[in-house]
Amino acid sequence: MTSLSAVDTRAAALAALRELVGRPDAEFHEGQYEAIEALVAQRRRALVVQRTGWGKSAVYFVATLLMRRQGAGPTVLVSPLLALMRDQIAAAERAGVRAVAINSTNAHEWGDVLAQLDRDEVDVLLVSPERLNNPAFREQQLPALVRRIGMLVVDEAHCISDWGHDFRPDYRRLRDLITQMPAGVPVLATTATANSRVVADVEEQLGVAGATGATAGEGVLTIRGPLARASLRLGVLRLPDAASRLAWLLSHIGDLPGSGIIYTLTVAAAVDTARLLRERGHEVRAYTGQTDTDEREESEGMLRRNEVKALVATSALGMGFDKPDLGFVLHLGAPSSPVAYYQQVGRAGRASESADVLLLPGVEDRDIWHYFATASMPDQERAERVIAALGDAPISTPALEAMVDIRRTPLELLLKVLDVDGAVRRVQGGWVATGENWTYDRDRYERIAAERVAEQQHMLEYEQTDECRMEFLQRSLDDDTAAPCGRCDNCAGGWFPREIGQAATSAASESLDRVGVAIDPRRVWPTGADRLGVPAKGRIPAGEQAGSGRALARLTDLGWGGTLRALFAAGAPDAPVSPQVLAGCVRVLARWGWAERPVAVVAMPSRSRPLLVDSLAHGIAEIGRLPFIGALTLVDGGPTGQPGGNSAFRLAGLWERFSADGLEIPEGPVLLVDDQTDSRWTLTVAARSLRQAGATEVLPFVLALRG
Repeated sequence: MTSLSAVDTRAAALAALRELVGRPDAEFHEGQYEAIEALVAQRRRALVVQRTGWGKSAVYFVATLLMRRQGAGPTVLVSPLLALMRDQIAAAERAGVRAVAINSTNAHEWGDVLAQLDRDEVDVLLVSPERLNNPAFREQQLPALVRRIGMLVVDEAHCISDWGHDFRPDYRRLRDLITQMPAGVPVLATTATANSRVVADVEEQLGVAGATGATAGEGVLTIRGPLARASLRLGVLRLPDAASRLAWLLSHIGDLPGSGIIYTLTVAAAVDTARLLRERGHEVRAYTGQTDTDEREESEGMLRRNEVKALVATSALGMGFDKPDLGFVLHLGAPSSPVAYYQQVGRAGRASESADVLLLPGVEDRDIWHYFATASMPDQERAERVIAALGDAPISTPALEAMVDIRRTPLELLLKVLDVDGAVRRVQGGWVATGENWTYDRDRYERIAAERVAEQQHMLEYEQTDECRMEFLQRSLDDDTAAPCGRCDNCAGGWFPREIGQAATSAASESLDRVGVAIDPRRVWPTGADRLGVPAKGRIPAGEQAGSGRALARLTDLGWGGTLRALFAAGAPDAPVSPQVLAGCVRVLARWGWAERPVAVVAMPSRSRPLLVDSLAHGIAEIGRLPFIGALTLVDGGPTGQPGGNSAFRLAGLWERFSADGLEIPEGPVLLVDDQTDSRWTLTVAARSLRQAGATEVLPFVLALRG
């Protein structure tokens, strides 16, 4: 391997940088060359904490070029998001770096990629952290790659820390990968969002000694720069409700500079906001974790080319998305921490003198923060249930789901956490138990929960502070260079308009008052139900299926969601349906568009809200001039188990628990009324009972659709 003098290294690095950025006069930012030199000349482990737009990717691309010229193997770049991978590959091409990716969207290309690796035609291989634990990749490709690896790069390295626990549990696995690498292989970790606690945590992960006594003894070189973003003009506008926030956006989206990103906290809010803006003539698109991959990529390209005014996005559009001239970032609802907020606003103004950043917080923000925080935390009882169910023979995730009564998404997250902890292992064909002792790290999870509560409080303080907002964010990230920016609304006065047009107010109110969400019927019984004593397998017979149903709204909706969240809040009393809610239900029914009008109303038997369900069913029957023929009867005490579990277990707890005996079922469709639904299995089993009793069709109607 050929070495270069310090002078030669700097000259070669500067030439590569200028080729990368396409400017013959480009110079290194403070700290860039120091990081490159540490990697190329000293083969050290380094952590670079620098603001977005500083040029962290330039460090690893330039270092890769120089090391490849010296005969080193390919760089492995662990990258968390598909959008980020696409940007990184495009940037690599500009610098003459041959970069390829292995991820969930290009499985058809994996064979070609591996062949290119074998021919040494790859300079940078981009992989997701999850790919490192794919059994085939881990056992067939990774060992050879580790032997040849020239450098390991961990992008968005704060995910190694507890702060990123639920975002990417597999990031914690990188510590094990580092121990496997040969001596002298440099490691670079980069991030724009790390306070002192996270920096220390990442340094510890990077500093583990390798199997052959790698460079850990020299310590981790941390290069940390000031996080102030001089181009950003920060502001906070507090408005009374969701209708006011949407009306402000409708009134002023055209005033926002260039094109940008409008962030929301939920998928429903992103979809509904984008729909409203489009209806009022604005070119926008929704972008969420539920958006098709091809549509996401198309939307990113449209934003880069300024073909849309904005993408209305959840956090699915975040780290690494690169549009240097992004003109604004606006939040409808606040992220749960200054760290997350800084990460998202960092998309704006990366290569421009000015960009506007405005936060419109909502009163519902804290409820949404709490929901997501609690949904991601491992539960001891569930974890022990999963470990006990596994043995030496591989069990697939769907089969395991039917054994442990945990839904697929939280089960997959829990399996990842247990895998990283060493209690279970993913192999060909599924999951096995390792047999290693495992104890629930209650102290760790309680500490994470407490830190998140503190971060949430810090975000509330950001909203309310009368001091410089950029300085506040810098202090939140333990940046000791924090100083007043002179540009934010607190430093220079409010730069954003406050008036709201009457037409916009009316349009926003009308949008939020929109009612009616389709409930798709279940068509197939869940896998594994027959193992739990339920004689049901495969497709649900057509004569036992429910028809398409309706809900008044989703619990996460911006408009009616607030009313329903209060109605179903923990501790809220059972009470008859309010005239307002009943009127909204009547509007849903009036717009249903069913093939044949219902001929009767049946109520679900409710143990938690009997007054609500009974009054709702009677109210609908009276207004619709339909006979109310009663409620289904609970059999043997009614359903067992709790909401929110695995489908097979949910079905087993509901099977044959509802009876239509004693009900006079008329010929024609029957409207089945309940308070809320999530898995839809309660409605499915109840509809089956009614169909067996003679109903020609069952049309479910509920107040709230969860999720």
